Amino acid sequence: MKIELDENKVYFNNGSVKKEIHPFWLRERIEGEDFLDKGTQQRLFDPTTLNSEISINKANINDKFLELDFNDGIRSILDINKLALEFYNEDTVIKSIPKIKWNSKLENIKNFKYQNDFFDSKEMYELLVSFYKYGFVIIKNIPVENNFIVKFANSIGSVRRTNFGEYFDVKSKPDPNDLAYTSLELSPHTDNPYRNPVPCIQLLHCIESQVTGGLSTLVDGFTVTEDLKKENPDFYKILSEVKVRFKFIDKDVVLEDWSELIKLDENNNFKQVRFSPRLDYVPILDKEKLDLYYKARKKLSEMYNSEKYRIEFKLAPKDLMMMDNYRLLHGRTSYETKEGNRFLQGCYIDYDSTEGKLRHLRRKFNI
Repeated sequence: MKIELDENKVYFNNGSVKKEIHPFWLRERIEGEDFLDKGTQQRLFDPTTLNSEISINKANINDKFLELDFNDGIRSILDINKLALEFYNEDTVIKSIPKIKWNSKLENIKNFKYQNDFFDSKEMYELLVSFYKYGFVIIKNIPVENNFIVKFANSIGSVRRTNFGEYFDVKSKPDPNDLAYTSLELSPHTDNPYRNPVPCIQLLHCIESQVTGGLSTLVDGFTVTEDLKKENPDFYKILSEVKVRFKFIDKDVVLEDWSELIKLDENNNFKQVRFSPRLDYVPILDKEKLDLYYKARKKLSEMYNSEKYRIEFKLAPKDLMMMDNYRLLHGRTSYETKEGNRFLQGCYIDYDSTEGKLRHLRRKFNI
């Protein structure tokens, strides 16, 4: 992409299209201590108060900079490479990290180790990149005292509080309001599909593990649904079109939300999976359509539960797993409470936490 000038008009040219850049668009982006706060980078002026008839009296390209004199007396020097990033109209930081499809053959994923100054280190940057590639990371040596999971979460972003609290203890207990608080096997599922919005990222911190069972399981919903799209496009189509109702009830709250099991973005690309068959209610549809839907849901469930796609491993005390609740399904093998204690703590954060931290570290280390 190139910036070009023609009679004090500024154009961008991507090789196939050449278009003029609106002078006001450029005027809004002026920099300097008189126009931007040094710390926050927020404007010190309100562009809505400017004369809408902004034009350029003089334009010049000097190396990698665009020099502009506007008709309201303001002169500005703009970084051309910085401007070019805006022409893509997308998050070039996050979208530049490719999702890597994986199944049960996944191996040699790097584990990270907590240490002093961890949260603002290059190691944290590499951790977040790995998270976006695979949908999860495991961090070792996390302190187990004083609900450290909350400090960990808030050092990346902010805890997303739910009716389960700021954090929640995952252990077998009497009269549970969720099957997670039992010793039963949990099949692959996504958390909180009944919320609007669904929490994006879950953290699970192992405090105690004195049982032989209780292995953590993960399935890449991205891989499974992409395979379904290739193998049975009719199943994929109906699962990405029909919205079902997810519902959660306990003594204090009733939570409901409607969504497709496979949610696509505006470009019909993968965005999110929601799957929790104990909590979903399919709407009334024509019998023929429901026939197809139920066959499709059954196939998707079989794929999620297949050994082909599942990895399983044991979290040891001081291990913390961070996983993408929009992409991955997680579960647990059963365990025997008579053997000893199994105690994990969990909490949620949203994407702005990891995205903001990643951008900050890229800026800090000039990556």
